[in-house]
Amino acid sequence: MPGRWRLVALLLVVVLASACGSAAGGSPRSSTTTTSSATAASTPSPSPSLPCADQVLATMTPDQRIGQLFELGLAGDRLGPAEINLIQTDHIGSVWFVERSSAGVNGIRAVASAVQAQVSSATTANVRFFVAANQEGGLIQAMQGPGFSVIPSAVVQGSWAPTLLQSRAAVWATELRAAGINFNYAPVMDVVPPGTDAQNQPIGALQREYGHDPATVGSHGVAFLAGMRQSGIAVTLKHFPGLGRVTGNTDFTTATDTTTTVSDPYLQSFRQGIAAGTDFVMVALARYTRIDPDHLAAFSPILMTQMLRGSMGFSGVIVSDDLGDTVAVASMPPASRAIDFLTAGGDMIISKTSAPAEGPGVPPASR
Repeated sequence: MPGRWRLVALLLVVVLASACGSAAGGSPRSSTTTTSSATAASTPSPSPSLPCADQVLATMTPDQRIGQLFELGLAGDRLGPAEINLIQTDHIGSVWFVERSSAGVNGIRAVASAVQAQVSSATTANVRFFVAANQEGGLIQAMQGPGFSVIPSAVVQGSWAPTLLQSRAAVWATELRAAGINFNYAPVMDVVPPGTDAQNQPIGALQREYGHDPATVGSHGVAFLAGMRQSGIAVTLKHFPGLGRVTGNTDFTTATDTTTTVSDPYLQSFRQGIAAGTDFVMVALARYTRIDPDHLAAFSPILMTQMLRGSMGFSGVIVSDDLGDTVAVASMPPASRAIDFLTAGGDMIISKTSAPAEGPGVPPASR
């Protein structure tokens, strides 16, 4: 995808068609406008149009365009001087809560509001921020405390009827929205083979899977997706093309999948999520030897361009897993991680640290 069009694709998610000059982060196909304030009016808005995204893109400087490609971690549940400096000087367009917080809805909303207060023509060309969190459930629930439900694990969610899961997910999304969060790093579409949970450290051992077959994972992942978007929260399928067959957790070690192929039946859950209209797909940091033995998935044009864009027909935004603080990418210079991801076909770089945003910059094609 040429650089201009990947930015347009991102802005199609970010920008509201009803107000090109005052864009806000959110989900374009939800029935309500995502805002950072729990008291903001929840009025229907049309899907953003290509001319609107083009109009916003035309107002951006090259540095502002580059900044939209980065989603950087907040240090704890606060907006600190370092993050403010990155927003003001590097024009970072999105942030995420890295650590688990018990501050509750009110505490998180104060931080999210402080983030959105940084929006200006000089920082982001008046485009509001995506403010994201990992809110899957079970052991992976970053937002906790007063006002947030205790969300059960995906294993439990997978035992429910999809209609029940969708209604529960809509409630959880309402809580996120009240806290000023408009982007959830979920649902998990990885399929863990039966009987292998214990050795599958990133997914199965943490009970992050909806089931052990593509149909169950797909139907419940789509239900979670639909409930979130119903209440105005953008979501991302993860971790393409699947971490269910690896042993190592890429946060702490390298991981290799020697089984998955380009036509693998375990990809069906991702196909279902794409057909359901997801706006984002997160790409894994594992190596898939039967697809591209030479690159991690997040640096593979075969996986992102030929498979995800081509054969699977995904036209939304491709996001990375954490490129800042994971062992899987530790041997690469930080700036090279961003360059290699974008060159291979990625669109938005997620990072716990500012390291990938520093250095010589991204390729001119991404501007």
